[in-house]
Amino acid sequence: MATARRKRNDAKAETASSVSDALTDYRAELWRMADALRGSMDAAEYKHVVLGLIFLKYISDAFEEAYAKLDAEREQGADPEDSDEYRAQSIFWVPPEARWPVLQTQARQPTIGRLVDDAMTAIERDNPALREVLPKEYGRDALDKQRLGQVVDLVSNIRVGGAEAQANDVLGQVYEYFLEQFALAEGRKGGEFYTPRSVVRLLVEMLEPYQGRVYDPCCGSSGMFVQSVDFIRAHATGNGNGGRARSDISIYGQESNYTTWRLARMNLAIRGIEGQIAQGDSFHNDRHPDLRADYILANPPFNVSDWGGDRLRDDKRWEYGAPPVGNANFAWVQHFLYHLAPRGVAGFVLANGSMSSNQSGEGEIRKGIVEAGLVDCIIALPGQLFRSTQIPACLWFLRKGRRAGEAHPGEALFIDARKLGHMTDRTHRNLSAEDIARIADTYHAWRGDTEDGDYADVPGFCKSASPEEIRRHGHVLTPGRYVGAEPQPDDGEPFEEKMARLTAQWREQQADGRRLDAAIEENLTRLGLVRIGEIHGLRDEHELD
Repeated sequence: MATARRKRNDAKAETASSVSDALTDYRAELWRMADALRGSMDAAEYKHVVLGLIFLKYISDAFEEAYAKLDAEREQGADPEDSDEYRAQSIFWVPPEARWPVLQTQARQPTIGRLVDDAMTAIERDNPALREVLPKEYGRDALDKQRLGQVVDLVSNIRVGGAEAQANDVLGQVYEYFLEQFALAEGRKGGEFYTPRSVVRLLVEMLEPYQGRVYDPCCGSSGMFVQSVDFIRAHATGNGNGGRARSDISIYGQESNYTTWRLARMNLAIRGIEGQIAQGDSFHNDRHPDLRADYILANPPFNVSDWGGDRLRDDKRWEYGAPPVGNANFAWVQHFLYHLAPRGVAGFVLANGSMSSNQSGEGEIRKGIVEAGLVDCIIALPGQLFRSTQIPACLWFLRKGRRAGEAHPGEALFIDARKLGHMTDRTHRNLSAEDIARIADTYHAWRGDTEDGDYADVPGFCKSASPEEIRRHGHVLTPGRYVGAEPQPDDGEPFEEKMARLTAQWREQQADGRRLDAAIEENLTRLGLVRIGEIHGLRDEHELD
């Protein structure tokens, strides 16, 4: 479908690509230098050291640019040393001892670690929004101070917090690149704080969170929120969307891991995004108990067995049945549904087993959700998208308050996207902007968005299934069961001619095989390895068996 949405997506991707290409070499160089700093530190711990340093450079850049403007306006009464001047512009106040030029002049001194720690402490002291967020681990003995100074010098070479850099999201790209590299370094556990950008973008393009409350109860490093805000900015008034992006969104999140929660807070702060990001276990210490969200975007950890389900057997969130103690998948699903507004929609990642498992009551829970008319769309994703796990994954979209007058009432859309994507290296796959547009356009056409044209089932790719059809499949939601096989192109050759050609080809291959066997037997006999006729006799016995 060629639509205005796809054109906007392509234009956005082209612009982002040009900016990203200009940064590729720098990011890789910065990563190599920063990785050399690690020494014996664990990657999970080390990422906070590096990302904290980049964050410090960002807020210092933004501060220095505002400082220069205020300094030029002294005669008009401006005071560049008045912290309120910066807070009025939503810029973090940086006290004198924490400013980057001060640190840069001391980069080659053995005290640089302590100076950076003191700078972080001072910034937290003067900016309540950053309390307990910034790392203060630079003075530790395990950190090579000479290498730390080299990284400070390298970071000094690029402006990440000025107006132009912010417009191009320079720091955002550096920060996200580092998050991805750390996810790779940490292996499986890296997936707990980083979701591949193409998967996040697909979720956001499907849900289109233009306005309202957006919630992620397992927010990791806040990637879902960042992409939601980027979506609104990219679809602003003037690009053909009729001004739908004028309204704001309110962000609510929760993250159980304390250090990852700090990453999330920094990730939002560097982009000037405000959000209520709480720290704690969403199952056992729900920090947003009364929230009813318009949109939920999430990538919960797959198949978690130690989620403490034995202590929550009678929880009010389990409307469709208590989830199994040994797997949190349907605890997450029902937690999402509990927090959805009456007309809310949730999009989230789950392991493929969630679509078909009947163990420990999961099948009955899934049946209840289907029969309640909550399943909007299920997407089977291609493999190798997630760098941190080889578990096949899918996307669920659940919607409350579906009305009879809507397109395809009572039905669910199934999309099999397993053949989409391209390999970025030997082991990793990525969804292109065209792949994302194809999936999102199909969904929006099915939802009745006239901008995306009329919906039609495509064998092998998408199918709108009725409740009766889903029941016939035992409430299993695997898209492959519904979309059928992709039609094979007709080569135009009549059946009789094709069979005659294939039969002749088969006979020719059989004759070739006999000639090769005879040649092999002759060579082996000449070498004295077998007796004449031995191979032929063994082959005859095998054929008789």
